[in-house]
Amino acid sequence: MHTRNIRRKTPVTLLAASIGLALYMPSAFAQDAAAQDPAAQAIDLDTVVVTGYRASLERALDIKRGEVGMVDAVVAQDIGKFPDLNLAESLQRIPGVVITRDGGEGRQITVRGLGPDFTRVRLNGLEALSTVGSTDGQGGTNRGRGFDFNVFASDLFSQLIVRKTASADVDEGSLGATVDLRTARPFDYDGFTAVTNVQASWNDAAGAASPRFAGLIADTWADGKFGALLSVAYSERQTVDEGTGTVRWANGPANGNFSPASPFQQARSADVFAPRFPRYTLMEHDQKRLGVTGALQFRPTDRTEFNFDALYSKIDAQRDEKYIEANGLSKSTADGKAQILVNDGEIRNGALVYARMDNVDIRAENRHDEWTTEFYQFSLDGEHEFSDSFTVSGKIGTSKSEHKNPVQATVMMDKLDVQGYSYDYRGNMNKPVFNYGVDPTDPNGWTLSTIRLRENYVTNEFDTGQLDFTWLIGPSFTLVGGIQAKDYSFDSSERRRTANETIVPNFASGTRIVPADMTELASLKGLTGAPGTWVVPDFDKIVDLFDVLSGEGTFALSNFAPSDRGVEEKDRGAYLMGKFSTDLGPIPLSGNFGVRYVKTEQTSSGIATASGVPTAVTVSREYSDTLPSLNLVAELAPDFLVRFGAAKVMSRPGLGSLTPGVTVSVSGSARTVSGGNPLLNPTRAKTADLGFEWYFNEGAMLGLAVFYKDIDSFIQNTRESRVYADSGLPASLLDGTNASVTDEFVFTVPINTPGGDLTGLEFNYTQPFTFLPGFWQDFGVQLNYTYVDSEIQYLLSTGAAAQKAAMTGQSKNSWNATLFYEGARFSGRISATNRDDFLIQVPGTETGFNSAANGYHGQSGTTVLDASIRYKISDNVEVSLEGSNLTNEAQESWVANPSVALPLEYSETGRTFLLGLRYKF
Repeated sequence: MHTRNIRRKTPVTLLAASIGLALYMPSAFAQDAAAQDPAAQAIDLDTVVVTGYRASLERALDIKRGEVGMVDAVVAQDIGKFPDLNLAESLQRIPGVVITRDGGEGRQITVRGLGPDFTRVRLNGLEALSTVGSTDGQGGTNRGRGFDFNVFASDLFSQLIVRKTASADVDEGSLGATVDLRTARPFDYDGFTAVTNVQASWNDAAGAASPRFAGLIADTWADGKFGALLSVAYSERQTVDEGTGTVRWANGPANGNFSPASPFQQARSADVFAPRFPRYTLMEHDQKRLGVTGALQFRPTDRTEFNFDALYSKIDAQRDEKYIEANGLSKSTADGKAQILVNDGEIRNGALVYARMDNVDIRAENRHDEWTTEFYQFSLDGEHEFSDSFTVSGKIGTSKSEHKNPVQATVMMDKLDVQGYSYDYRGNMNKPVFNYGVDPTDPNGWTLSTIRLRENYVTNEFDTGQLDFTWLIGPSFTLVGGIQAKDYSFDSSERRRTANETIVPNFASGTRIVPADMTELASLKGLTGAPGTWVVPDFDKIVDLFDVLSGEGTFALSNFAPSDRGVEEKDRGAYLMGKFSTDLGPIPLSGNFGVRYVKTEQTSSGIATASGVPTAVTVSREYSDTLPSLNLVAELAPDFLVRFGAAKVMSRPGLGSLTPGVTVSVSGSARTVSGGNPLLNPTRAKTADLGFEWYFNEGAMLGLAVFYKDIDSFIQNTRESRVYADSGLPASLLDGTNASVTDEFVFTVPINTPGGDLTGLEFNYTQPFTFLPGFWQDFGVQLNYTYVDSEIQYLLSTGAAAQKAAMTGQSKNSWNATLFYEGARFSGRISATNRDDFLIQVPGTETGFNSAANGYHGQSGTTVLDASIRYKISDNVEVSLEGSNLTNEAQESWVANPSVALPLEYSETGRTFLLGLRYKF
């Protein structure tokens, strides 16, 4: 028997790579060619054992083909063999799946235009939710239903399955997809197995190396009746975000009273927009991630099996954010915009893209975050065949995700009334040029102005019990059914500094002038900016000097009402489903039809502000859903399948939208009014899917699918910027906030909108080039393309109709392309992933800018290039080299209406390279 080893992914860098690798590694290609040359082999080929990346593709296609519904899969043949280092980044290889990144790493997914809140994730068959913290620009601490995949190392999992159509036996709660993550089990392996994979990673933006390790050991005993497995994954990651930001763009009339004689006010009277916080940003990330899985399997007889799975993961992170900005442009008070004199400027499409000013306040700040997320899940499932026709199975489990952000502190220092300040967005909107009127590297003359303190805590818990039966009624019909009880709880709290943030102590000099030795320099490395270096307060020295993190005295903390909230849900469900196979004339036809009923008992609690007094509020409600579904598969030819699916689906309201009450918040220059609606209805939809799949060769497939979703009601968080006095709220809510009724606030209110339609199509092509001669037959390709179009009626916070636009998070076009090579010794792949621009907020926050109710915030599309190569030194030892984000693709967001687009945030995170050694015992 000749065994042909086909390894993992593929680069062959940028088309010339295949030639270059052949030149550098002629012996590898020679061995591959010899392995395929019949003249060079005297042994008959009885069996071809396909391993590595190509084997993973074939297994994924087997899963897809064998399912009745529309699914896609990613499979790892062994530990250290997952196609990507991050679960979200692996999922983006699937048609219809796009991701969002945080700090250069995949964090959340959108499926077929439906965002993270519309996707349910099951770990080993049980729903779970993990959440992490982030920068304010990326949404801050996750208090929603969206799953944060960066909690877990991909090495812990053996397969990912994305279920795009609903069936009665799959948990409710998803409009986009249900993602099943499965960890390895001992019966997956043939006897004793031990594998280690050690890597060193290098990020060129951070200029730092970090370790990564994964190991697995598994064995079976008692003639295969009992098995145990343990896997461990540990990694460290250092990255840097370098970029620019504006926070928002603001106009004059909505920002308070100004002197009529001020040229700044005169320029802004015509609805001219200026950036609120024009700045360069430097964010340094340091992350450690540990994951452990354990599994026990017991098969006492051919009819009985029990599985126990345990999963633990912990991610620890520190982040330092350093800025220099003209914060005077965001001040609506008398010492802010009212005093600014614009001496020169240029207006383009209503935006002041260049300005030279006097009397501008400048700020340098240094923020330090420390957070951790700890996740665990324990589950037990079993199955017993009472007869050849009747089987009962059940599972119980619990999971908990606990996010803690005990340190989120910012130290700020200012220079007031600077003369000759300028910003210039004319050359490159994402890389403006700043002249601060002073030397930004000079540590002298800065005044300690603000010390901001935060703590964030979020806990998500699931307890699930389920009992199912399978009854083979006849040779072509099976009845399945079951009941499920699921308890979910969400708890959130935040603590902020009780005293006003501008109350700061004096230094030994008796003043608030920051000593030069208590400052440090922040420097951009990869991003070309002006200024590229600036001074910031030395966080550690100032915090240690004043004991800022003591939580006592002037730095005492108290609960922050908008985040002090919780949701409890008790979901009770039952389903009944028929599975059949028959012939429609000469055409084999199979499928399932059924109905799922679920009742949701929901209790929402929070702190509302009533007449300036924090008041605990709890609201309870219940609702039920009856969800029919149908899936059909017709085999028009032995390798050509036609699929059809139709269903009613539902997704429960976002957790942040369920908070009762209205709360006013003033934090520095940020002024917000947030309201909740615990009586929101779920998002409900009717769906239909039609797919065509041609499995024209071993490991090859050509597919096309079209899908339609009629969304009955869409939950929208409306955001509108307006003067507090125009809101109708009592002025007493501002007591003790240092804010005025003439200040501009951002009002956020969740509402049910009329919804709209979503349509799309997916194209999928996978083929190994086995029809080519010589080593060329070791090449192969994976291609997919997705088109999604939607139209949702958005509303203003008043309930009036705003614009119709695509769903937030939805890219109209996305595609993935992978070219791979799999030989006996050498393997490689190169992958490109692309998505179009997408909306992140509709309507936009800027009132005047969106006066026609047609503004929005958006994110630019990206094309990310990854590659890897592997070389097998022996049957047990393998080396690898991988690279991600090889073109240093930037993340870019903006605010726009039909006439103009203005930048919000821009960042680059650099390229990451990994060198690894893998040993299999």
